[in-house]
This record gives sequence, structure tokens and C-alpha cells, in this order.
Amino acid sequence: MREWRHDLHSNPELGFDETRTARMIADHLRSGGIEVHEGIGGTGVVGILRRGNGAGSIAIRAEMDALPISEQNEFTYRSTQMGKMHACGHDGHTSMLLGAALHLASHGRFNGIAVFIFQPDEENGRGARAMLEAGLFERFPADAVFALHNLPGLEAGRIAVRPGAMMACEDIFKIEITGNGTHAAMPHKGTDPIVAGAHVVTALQTIVARELDPLDHAVVSVTEFQTTGVRNVIPGRVTISGDARSFAQPVGDAINAAMRRIASGVTAAQGARCEVHYNRDFTATINAAREAGIIAELGASLFGRDMVDANCPPLLASDDFGALLEQRPGAYFFLGNGLEGANGRALHNPGYDFNDCILDKGAEFWVRLVERQLPA
Repeated sequence: MREWRHDLHSNPELGFDETRTARMIADHLRSGGIEVHEGIGGTGVVGILRRGNGAGSIAIRAEMDALPISEQNEFTYRSTQMGKMHACGHDGHTSMLLGAALHLASHGRFNGIAVFIFQPDEENGRGARAMLEAGLFERFPADAVFALHNLPGLEAGRIAVRPGAMMACEDIFKIEITGNGTHAAMPHKGTDPIVAGAHVVTALQTIVARELDPLDHAVVSVTEFQTTGVRNVIPGRVTISGDARSFAQPVGDAINAAMRRIASGVTAAQGARCEVHYNRDFTATINAAREAGIIAELGASLFGRDMVDANCPPLLASDDFGALLEQRPGAYFFLGNGLEGANGRALHNPGYDFNDCILDKGAEFWVRLVERQLPA
């Protein structure tokens, strides 16, 4: 698994371009006698392993894609692709699931069907839906679906899970404000979209503070402010972009409605016009209570009860695994990646690295989960 992980880290591929990664996974699965289906939702790979005559089935997902980040690490297996890096640990997730699949193929004691899902394009929130649209669960039925994500800052090998909301949805917004461009020395002859945009950015901060129930967790972040102007020209257009996160669909709906009302009113007051685009890309990751309990119980039996947090705080980060949980019961949990050094650096950081010391823990967990859920 360490060799696979280092190879994947050296050769990162972005969403829906994971052709080398998918080919490597498919080749290894076939070498273990596992039934392989390729091209599911683009570059997705599904492995099917049957044992006995049991009708029960369980699915486990790992992501394959990297991020458009330039790596700053200097170790021997650093990225060889400029501007691409496994800065989220998907190389480790893939290697753990691949290792578990091959172990189950050669030594597994279970009765039923294990479905191994290797998903493209998690980072942009399109891969899970693409696989679903390709008939993922119609073609490969599963009674439940599971996934994990490494978490820097959590003790290596420690498990954190909770029933209910585990991670937030991510709604992407873009507000296009149109004014009338003019010379910077004669602002009265135009309509300045920068001033209108600045007022919009400030007003958006009231959504969470004054539009939502204080008990509803949410955040609205403006992350880009782009203009068509130059130093001595007031531009004709401004584009404001960012994302909004929450744990419930009604909260996202309220943010959407408030954003449209605020942007429209503020820009009109400045004599400008606006158009709001609000896309619900990532659904919230909502764990089923039963499956979250299974994760906690199995983690305690494998690693010790003191290594499991069965009611961890939810995170406002996002993962498109939530789309799979809308179709099947299941659970998503965090596996600690370590506290110190490079392994403790944040996800999506150019100095991040997955901790190889937890590869065996993740693989063992998946093996025992299949055997527990599909007893021989």
C-alpha cells in the first residue's frame, strides 16, 4: 500500500482526468480476481467481490482525484506534475481501499457482495453524481455505503464519527454586477460597479448574523472580487464569487433567497444591475444513526474505545459523498492523520502529506467492516 500511495502521490491527476490512476486500480483489482467495471461516470472504477450465496451487499468508496496545487515538499515521491498535488490524501484513501479489496479477495471470510467504489472528481463535487447518473446503485446494488477521510490534527489512527450531520453542503455563488464604465477622473459620468459590489460584500455578512436562526450552523464567504477595469478606468462589470455552507437544505434555501434579495436591492440603490447564480454543488453529508453506530462499535473493538469519538463535532467542510448517502444509508468518518510535522499540516496545503502509518489501520477497518456486515 505504501508503494501504491507513493506512486499515486508522484503522479496526481485532477478530476475526471484520473486515467492513469483508474488503470492502475483496475489492473490491481483484476490481479486479485476481482470483477472490474471501468468508465463509470467518466473515469470511475467499481470492483465487485462475491463470496458464498448471501444476498447482502456493502459498498465502500474512495476518491481518486488530486488538487490544482503546486507541492512544496521535497521528499522523493513528491508530485512530478507541475500545479497538481495530492493535498487531500486521496492517494492514501485509494491505497487503503485497494489493499482491503485484495486482502478480502485472498483471505476474506464473508458471505455476500462487497462493492469497491473508486470515484473521480470529489474535489469539484461532480464525481459522485456522475457515478449515480451512470446507474451506480442500479448496476451494483448496496444495502449500505461507507467512506472515510483522513484528518490532520487528529491523533493518528483515532476515529471520529457522529450520527446526523457530519459535513456541510457547499453552495457556490456568483454575483455579476453591471454598471457603466468611465474614466477614473470622471466617475459622475458612469455607474461604478465596484462601489456597488463593495456594498454587496458588506451586506452579505448580515445573512448569517441576522437572517438565520443562531442555532443553525452556516457560513457565507466571499472569496473572489474581479473587475474588468484597469488603473485609470472604472469598469463596467464586477463579479463576486464565493461559497455558502450549512447542514440542512432549508438553511441553504434561506441563504439563497436572502442573497438574491440583498444583491438586487443594494445594486439597485447604487444605480447598477445584478444577476445572481447560486448552485447547490455539494449536498450535506448526513450519517444514518445505525451505520454511524456500526463505525463507532467496530472502531472500539479494533483500536480501543479510547481511540473512538462517537459524537464528534460536525465540520463545515464538504464532501460529495453526501450524494451517495441520499441514495443509500451509510456513514462517513474521520481517521486521524497525526498531530505533528508535515502529517499534521492542514488539508489542501502545499506542504501536506498523508501519513503512511495509518494505511494498515484504514485497510483493516474496511476488511473487518465487510466481514462484520456480511458474516460468513
